[in-house]
Amino acid sequence: MPAALHPYLNFAGNAREAFEFYGEALGANPQFATFGEFHAVPEGDPNADKIMHGSLEVTELIRLYVSDTIEGMGPPFQQGTNVTLSLMGDDEPVLRSAYEKLSVGGTVTMPLEKQMWGDVYGSFTDRFGIVWQVNISAPQESQG
Repeated sequence: MPAALHPYLNFAGNAREAFEFYGEALGANPQFATFGEFHAVPEGDPNADKIMHGSLEVTELIRLYVSDTIEGMGPPFQQGTNVTLSLMGDDEPVLRSAYEKLSVGGTVTMPLEKQMWGDVYGSFTDRFGIVWQVNISAPQESQG
């Protein structure tokens, strides 16, 4: 998949409710994974059922992503500024270059490195205050 830019919406605990509403309004079915399912929080943590990542594919060209925010996940949640720009794809040179260049003068929240889900991921706030995520998809095994 070539590099693509997707809006990533963050919520203070009601991401599931918001995306179910958006899905119904836009005629699409949201998909969710929780912090607990990703083992991103300890077992029994009150944030285990919150949404770590959700997607809503409205058309081939319109895809939204969603997450609940939890402590330690980046800047504190603030209503009205809860949109992140997410660069995604498998073109590693293009996406690494974008991460390196866009983060100059900004604040790196998470270095660009391999994550538990197999992709290379990093996040930062650019020098203009815009929050970015870069996700480089793991190479797909060829089916032969």
